[in-house]
Amino acid sequence: MLAVDYVNPMIGTIGHLLTSTAPVVSLPHGMMKLAPITTPGIADKYLADRIFGFPAGCGYLLPVRDLAAAEPSGRSSRYDHDLETAAPYAYKVLLEDEDIEAEMTVSHQSAHYRFRYASRPEAGLIVGYPAGGSFRRLSDRAVRFGGTVAGVPHFTQLEFSQPVELVRTWASERQAGCVLRAAAGAGVLEVRASISHIDGEQAERNLRRELAGCSFEETRLTARETWQRALGRLGVTGGTEEQKTIFYTSLYRSLLNMSSITEDGRYYSAYDGRIHDSEGRDFYVADNIWDTYRCLHPLQLLLDPERKQDMIQSYVRMYEQSGWLPQFPFVQGDLPVMTGNHTAALIYDVYNKGYRNFDAAKAFEAMKVNATQITMLPWVHGPLTELDRVYLEQGFYPALRHGETERVPEVHGFERRQSVAVTLEHAYDDWCVAQMAQSLGQEEDYAAFAKRGQNYRNVYNEANGFMSPKSADGEWVEPFDPKYGGGLGGRDYFSECNAWIYSFHVQHDIEGLIALMGGPEQFEARLDALFEEQYDGSKYRFLGQFPDATGLIGQYCQGNEPAFHIPYLYNYTPSPWKAQRRLRDIMKLWYQATPTGICGDEDNGAMSSWYVFSAMGLYPICPGKAIYEIGSPLFEKTELALPGGGTFTIRAEGVSARNKYIQSADIDGRPLEEPRIRHEDIAAGAALTLRMGERPNKAWGTGVRYAGQTDKA
Repeated sequence: MLAVDYVNPMIGTIGHLLTSTAPVVSLPHGMMKLAPITTPGIADKYLADRIFGFPAGCGYLLPVRDLAAAEPSGRSSRYDHDLETAAPYAYKVLLEDEDIEAEMTVSHQSAHYRFRYASRPEAGLIVGYPAGGSFRRLSDRAVRFGGTVAGVPHFTQLEFSQPVELVRTWASERQAGCVLRAAAGAGVLEVRASISHIDGEQAERNLRRELAGCSFEETRLTARETWQRALGRLGVTGGTEEQKTIFYTSLYRSLLNMSSITEDGRYYSAYDGRIHDSEGRDFYVADNIWDTYRCLHPLQLLLDPERKQDMIQSYVRMYEQSGWLPQFPFVQGDLPVMTGNHTAALIYDVYNKGYRNFDAAKAFEAMKVNATQITMLPWVHGPLTELDRVYLEQGFYPALRHGETERVPEVHGFERRQSVAVTLEHAYDDWCVAQMAQSLGQEEDYAAFAKRGQNYRNVYNEANGFMSPKSADGEWVEPFDPKYGGGLGGRDYFSECNAWIYSFHVQHDIEGLIALMGGPEQFEARLDALFEEQYDGSKYRFLGQFPDATGLIGQYCQGNEPAFHIPYLYNYTPSPWKAQRRLRDIMKLWYQATPTGICGDEDNGAMSSWYVFSAMGLYPICPGKAIYEIGSPLFEKTELALPGGGTFTIRAEGVSARNKYIQSADIDGRPLEEPRIRHEDIAAGAALTLRMGERPNKAWGTGVRYAGQTDKA
């Protein structure tokens, strides 16, 4: 079976507590994204009982038979998952109320729909678009509509396989639309659609370039082949059919974004509201950088380094157009979501792994601007505040004392200060800025930011052994509960998790963190306690306060990104075998080939990319260091096709559900005593061999570096 045939887009369509995924039809990094529009208010897509249409840019299409219905804007149909087929490249469903089979497939900026009407008195189509938008009938086989959504211009061109006539139009406060009738007796109506953010003429050009003369089956086949090429870069042998399904579905979700919005060498940028020449490089948007810097971007770098460098150059362009590096760059501009200057981690990680096809000097300038001129407050855009000055002067972000009322007007009313998380995340980002500065010969900046990279030490409370909040006067906020302190989502002090998780949030100086916690043995005991500690009450009380902290094993929460690297920290203790055991538990418990098979919010591919790496047996514990920790692979052989030819191979001899422990390892025949490998070995096409057994070899992998030793790899 081909890789593309293993993908099940229904995995994750029921959320464990918060959001779910959707069965998205797209090309890898494509501009056109399609998924059925289901019942409003039902967040779990799989549980929605009705379909209200199919997207077409800023509008939607819904095939119907009864054209005389009073309110076309509210039309919908029941559907049955047993009469539904979903793949990365196509979607098909029976609209039961209408007795119409609806299909859609995709190109980069275009979509191809096919509607089969079982009974043919009338073959109708409802077209909806934004209220106040434009609609133009170009001919009896083509229409164009457009509108502005979140400040961004949208244009859609539709072309029909049969002549259509306009039956009527409607408009409401939020929506407008029309009803079209196909030529009498048309049993099948095909619709080709294309989108643009530039103008209507460009939408038409996009359609001509991508779909002119293509049948529905040809468009579908091209999309399928495109996905097979992308997914086929990672080949796996062995494992169960379910593991392959989860693996390739995870890889599919890891390749949906960032999305190129370049159209014939031009792109619209919301970062300055202008249309730009792409200068031969695609412009990418749609990134949850707080979530994706950890392992999604490193995974994409392995698969397609040229594209990744274009993405970084896109970030540089956004900086040039807006004056800062975005937090969550989308087509409508930068969204002030989450915290941190994590684009610094993305940029330096790519640079340090040897990929330099972007303006590194300008990228560093942007990293430095964000680190010195932009507020660190969560979910806020703007200049420095008095709280930022405390960080710059004292090395920690200040928390409110108990009973103290928020008086800083810039603080987000719901998201709060998140003071400890801000300190820890920016300390890591500042380390990345420091390394980039040193690489570019900026020694003064290197010294300043390297010092800031140690700010994590300022919020470690030796008295309780946790990263803890301090008030502006430098005093610990007391009393402090590491489990429940900080209110909803821990937001007074943390970002969606508690001190049990954030106390391990020092990716860039693991050896220093180990020393703070008392040495390798004590650090190992702290990790053990994390996976064993319970709730001090009911589980529903805990999840009621921390709804993002799903996928629980003790206080460890696989369902939120700050936990991702933590199991691999065992590789820095005397017991790397515990990482192997925990990782197998996590993959088995919290990733399944079912609608509930993703244990947290997918966050633009973040959850899935963790599984891809971990199933391979590797993980980039610290983006910015050109190393990957070794875990416990699921497959007998994993092959990564390298861009310039050649293959990086992981062989896990004797691997099985029971045989999860590494007995010995070598790379290209050289014995490997540390539980990690270098990026340069992967890029050179090395072969990593792991010999697996059912009981741990507690001596393997213990040749690690502890406190006082550094690794700038």
